[in-house]
Amino acid sequence: QVQLVESGGGLVQAGGSLRLSCAASGRTFSSYAMGWFRQAPGKERDVVAVINWSGSRTYYADPVKGRFTISRDNARNTVFLQMNSLKPGDTAVYYCAADKVLSLRAADFGSWGQGTQVTVSS
Repeated sequence: QVQLVESGGGLVQAGGSLRLSCAASGRTFSSYAMGWFRQAPGKERDVVAVINWSGSRTYYADPVKGRFTISRDNARNTVFLQMNSLKPGDTAVYYCAADKVLSLRAADFGSWGQGTQVTVSS
């Protein structure tokens, strides 16, 4: 397993941008698929975007396609989520996750960060 720490959340107006970062510990980061998930109050944890170990494969949930970009820097053990054109509906706690196998399901990820709050005001 890897240890994950998210940063970059905050309060932003609708239409604004934020960049989330997730720093991972350990020397095997480059062998892990990474994902960003989000959970709004009273709702399930949903996938936002995932990326394979090399960065050659990505997936985005329909609500964020064209607005969010997931990327990774294996030399820095870090995965990013660039969020543009933010909407109030994007308000949630955002979690970083890691696992050996690329998946769209939260249940398949074995390592999780503590989460970072993103609030988008109208």
